[in-house]
Amino acid sequence: MLPKFTKQQLALRNGQDKPEIWVAYKGKIFDVSDSRLWKNGKHYEHWAGQDLTDELKDAPHSETVFLKFTAVGELIDL
Repeated sequence: MLPKFTKQQLALRNGQDKPEIWVAYKGKIFDVSDSRLWKNGKHYEHWAGQDLTDELKDAPHSETVFLKFTAVGELIDL
């Protein structure tokens, strides 16, 4: 079972406040820290530390891109 994180905790993993660069998609949080495409917490017009579920429909790739990354947690709403 993965640890649970709030949106506020996810927001701190934006590549600026802490060394981790995380994004959420469909309730899972992925560590994208090692991706050259997420340097400094930004990937094109997307920022790390956020839930990107609604934004993926505008991306040129599918959700299978998340298979490349390790799930580190679950996003919970409080």
